Amino acid sequence: MEITASAVSLNVADPAASAAFLVEHFGFTETMAADGFASLQREDAGMSVVFLRTGLESLPADQRDEHAAGLILAFVVDDLEGELARLEREGVTITMPLTPEPWGERAFQVRDPNRVIVQLVDWEGEVAPEYR
Repeated sequence: MEITASAVSLNVADPAASAAFLVEHFGFTETMAADGFASLQREDAGMSVVFLRTGLESLPADQRDEHAAGLILAFVVDDLEGELARLEREGVTITMPLTPEPWGERAFQVRDPNRVIVQLVDWEGEVAPEYR
C-alpha cells in the first residue's frame, strides 16, 4: 500500500466556522467547500483537515450525529511563545496555558467556534528518564 495523502475529518455543527478559524488563525487554505463540508490544507502540515456537518446523510447512520470530541488537533511549531503571543493579540482565547510536561513537550490549547481543541506544541530539553 502506498499512502498518497492523509486527512483528519471532524464532525461539527458549523463546518464553515471551523474552517474560517483555521484559515484566519492558523494559515490553512480552504481547498474545497460545499453545503456541510469544508476541506483545508497547509503544505507544511502533512495532512488535510476536513469538517463535516453533523447529521449529513452521506455519513453512516451511526456517525451522523457524533460531534468531534475527545480529540486534540495538534501542530508542532518552531516558535511556541511567538504563536501564543500572536493568538492572544488576535483575540483568541487560550483555553490551556502554556504547560511544560516532564516528557519534554510544551503545549497550549485554544478551541475553535465548534469547540474543537487546537493544540500547539514544541519539544525541549531532555526527556525525564521515567518517560523514555
